[in-house]
Amino acid sequence: MIDLVDVTKVYPGGVHALAGVSLSVAAGELVAVVGPSGSGKSTMLNMLGTLDRPTSGRVVIDGYDVSQLSDRKLSALRAHRLGFVFQQFHLAPGVPTLDNVADGLLYAGVGLGERRRRAEAALERVGLGHRLDHEPNELSGGEKQRVAIARAVIGDPALLLADEPTGNLDTAAGQGVVALLRDLHAGGTTVVVITHDRELAEGLDRRVHMRDGRIVEDSATMLRVG
Repeated sequence: MIDLVDVTKVYPGGVHALAGVSLSVAAGELVAVVGPSGSGKSTMLNMLGTLDRPTSGRVVIDGYDVSQLSDRKLSALRAHRLGFVFQQFHLAPGVPTLDNVADGLLYAGVGLGERRRRAEAALERVGLGHRLDHEPNELSGGEKQRVAIARAVIGDPALLLADEPTGNLDTAAGQGVVALLRDLHAGGTTVVVITHDRELAEGLDRRVHMRDGRIVEDSATMLRVG
């Protein structure tokens, strides 16, 4: 599902956000990428989500070599094969839950009626079938994150990327979101969680630790550097 080979990312000013990262994630894995602020996690997310291109190295996502794809094909890959969940929920205010989720298929060429049908199914999947008409300001933080997850999985993505998905939630709501991610993983979705929360990471199947733009530990290979 994911294959990064000697990936570097250098920003203007000579900032090395990634310094030769190699990582393979098989289809169906549940992985935490963990590290402190400035470790390269966000840049890693951008690479995994094809939101940015590497300075050097090779990025292959779901069998597609990112360097060989045009911007249009990258957008299509994101629309059809990837799902994104962020710490900030990014829900449209004043818009019912059903339509917030349906907008996850806005660029997939799906008609409004079908988008809403799939949105209702996605909301049922995350336990919010009773909140279809509620607007974001009528939902708790945990419910908002579940709506965001429903929007991310409405297109049945092969890979779900979650960036600090529990960062704005209390402990109980955070545990509920992690349980939901586990359920999605059990259904066959490859899930990668980007987090600074070591406790959250320790509860997931595989943990990849980053520091200073490098992978310093990977529980899958028992790699430990430094």
